[in-house]
Amino acid sequence: MLPTENRLRRREDFATAVRRGRRAGRPLLVVHCRSGSTDPHAAGECVPPTRAGFVVSKAVGIAVVRNKVKRRLRHLLRDRLDRLPAGSLVVVRALPGAGTADHDELARDLDAALERLLGGAPRGSNPTGDATGSGRAADPRNPGRGPGGSAQ
Repeated sequence: MLPTENRLRRREDFATAVRRGRRAGRPLLVVHCRSGSTDPHAAGECVPPTRAGFVVSKAVGIAVVRNKVKRRLRHLLRDRLDRLPAGSLVVVRALPGAGTADHDELARDLDAALERLLGGAPRGSNPTGDATGSGRAADPRNPGRGPGGSAQ
């Protein structure tokens, strides 16, 4: 179970995380994260805790399946809260395939999404460093030609 101080409950907080946060999609789930936001509801100047919420629609399955997916996601995220910046708002939205996925598949997708949000390569980035994004270098014999050797 997620501790009380780490639960996302207000509609406004869900909306903030989804609309103003970053998003990482995987085949089984989508994670929205608004890093380091301040909590307008918190008293004092203390750093608010990371809070998480879950969205599991009827497309995932019947109520028993949806509740099982929520329990699994809560358990998985509870173990990963320390990796998230303090004050973050996190919303995990389960996609239809999550209902038939096992615990390990959900863990893999959650880890991959969090890695992308917290320090992985941004979407559309080119880790190979070439200008074309194809993974092949331009033809060094003919600088005016691209990776296929044909004129562009």
